[in-house]
Amino acid sequence: MTLTQLEYILAVNKFRHFGKAARSCFVTQPTLSMQLQKLEDEFGVAIFDRSKSPILPTSEGERIIDQARVIIREEKRLLDLVQHSKDELAGEFRLAVIPTLSTYILPLFLQAFVDKYPDLNLIIEESKTEEIVGMLAEDEMDAGLLVTPLNDDTLIERVLFYEPFYLFVAPEHPLAKRKKIRENDLDLKEIWLLNKGNCFRDQVLNICSESANEKEVGGKIRFESGNLETLKNMVLTSSGYTVLPHLAVSQLSAQRRRLIREFHPPVPTREVSLVYARSVLKERVIDALEETILKRLPRALEAIDPRDVEVVEITQL
Repeated sequence: MTLTQLEYILAVNKFRHFGKAARSCFVTQPTLSMQLQKLEDEFGVAIFDRSKSPILPTSEGERIIDQARVIIREEKRLLDLVQHSKDELAGEFRLAVIPTLSTYILPLFLQAFVDKYPDLNLIIEESKTEEIVGMLAEDEMDAGLLVTPLNDDTLIERVLFYEPFYLFVAPEHPLAKRKKIRENDLDLKEIWLLNKGNCFRDQVLNICSESANEKEVGGKIRFESGNLETLKNMVLTSSGYTVLPHLAVSQLSAQRRRLIREFHPPVPTREVSLVYARSVLKERVIDALEETILKRLPRALEAIDPRDVEVVEITQL
């Protein structure tokens, strides 16, 4: 039995497909299959039922997978412990970011962080909140840039900043004539939303009137996107409006900013945090990330007092 064979087991269990598992491990499928067969011969049990599609673990295999996960996690913790004892920041750090943040926040700090810590190999993955929380729990990620609070006792949340929301409205829409918008002005039949699974969608629905019915979203045209940029274009080429966070608004041209309307206070706002599992050993890297991000935040976000805004909860995670 080798650590590599155990990693192959976890990969097959994750993807439920030998080809995808092999690609994720950067080996050929015959190599991965041969190593798993050797391990099954050594254990004298079948770990996976190959007759099923997708491939499923056997009852004995599930127990082996659980223990393999523990062994691999402890091996990584041992490596982290050795690296943590050194003065310099080096090794590998895996960071996950939600899509509605990655486009805007990564360009703010990424190059400065890489320049300051050249020996640190930073691996970044874009995923939805629920997926990131799962990866943190399984030690597949070291930290995540997420919207909080998540109300998960197994995670630590370091609040970085509070980001207000704005309405981006079509020029001919009646709301474009107003200087400020109230939450009960919003109509789900006229709003362009992100698709299900995005926490930003959940927050926007929470901003809307409590009497609104999600079945009414979209009116005659029901279109949902995974990208805020697409929603902005739908407003410009069609009608209606969408909700944008501050960092997205800050990148708009002067002409497009004329279509932005502020909310009446308390302004609906999202809380952005650096999130990691309580068992993580890479807090020095997390400290460095936090410091770098905070130094490069726009002044408008630095000046926000959480007492002056209304943090919109995530309720559908």
